[in-house]
Amino acid sequence: MTLEIRRLEIEDVLEIRPRKFGDERGFFSETWSAAAFAEAGIALDFVQDNHSYSAARGVLRGLHYQLPPFAQDKLVRVTRGAIFDVAVDIRQGSPTFARWCAARLSAADWNQLLVPKGFAHGFVTLEPDTEVIYKVTNPYSPTHDRSIRFDDPQIGIIWPIAASQFQLSDKDRNASRLAQADVFEPTGGTWP
Repeated sequence: MTLEIRRLEIEDVLEIRPRKFGDERGFFSETWSAAAFAEAGIALDFVQDNHSYSAARGVLRGLHYQLPPFAQDKLVRVTRGAIFDVAVDIRQGSPTFARWCAARLSAADWNQLLVPKGFAHGFVTLEPDTEVIYKVTNPYSPTHDRSIRFDDPQIGIIWPIAASQFQLSDKDRNASRLAQADVFEPTGGTWP
């Protein structure tokens, strides 16, 4: 498996493009291989796959994260449609704390985003009938689950769709601002 890897503006967040082999029958792609990712310097133990479907353009999910010891690395990909996928650094003391980066992920582009622990994650759908599948390194834990507002001015995400067009859950609409949120504290000089 050959991977094309591009570091985003925050270098810990990676856009990954696995190879895709197609012919008149369709295509084949190995989207995850522990050995190939480890060879590329990405050694993660994924324990759960999540699948979300959004019927409309403008469905916003996020900004979500889990605190240690249930913090999650996420490998996000789109199997139908397209999203604007965002990662926000919430590692207290990090040189990029409160900064965000984003990538457009789509079924057509066949790209993925690796969002490491210590980052809040969210996306907005750019097309109707969008499906997102993502692997995580820890199971869902309701007591460790947290959210930050998508429109927090301290973060200043520039979404490609007007906020008036967003469809939000109550959880996301009522999320905390970064200044009031639980964030990742360094342990021994490093973040989880």
